Amino acid sequence: MSTTATVVTLVAAFMAGFSGASIFAGAKFTVEPLAQYGVPRGWWNLLATAKIAGALGLLVGFFVPAIGIAAAVGLVLYFIGAVITVLRARAFGHAVFPLVYAAPAAAVLALV
Repeated sequence: MSTTATVVTLVAAFMAGFSGASIFAGAKFTVEPLAQYGVPRGWWNLLATAKIAGALGLLVGFFVPAIGIAAAVGLVLYFIGAVITVLRARAFGHAVFPLVYAAPAAAVLALV
């Protein structure tokens, strides 16, 4: 794996893990938008777990590449779903935020 791919993978893992942990921590900047978008409170822990699982999968991908690829695909799909959720809530100005998180995961796919 190239240095670039390693750095991008670490960035993607950090971003997804941070995003998931911030939901578990109840950070206002994360949970208030979820409530505004109409995401049921019962889903929040599942969504946070999915993000953290994706982050861990990216890290495991250093040793088992197929798991890293699957994790990157899962994260890209997750954040595409987040964009759709934001757009359905008509919070058009917020659609860029899930794209910022999806970009490093997509870059991982492009680099491996």
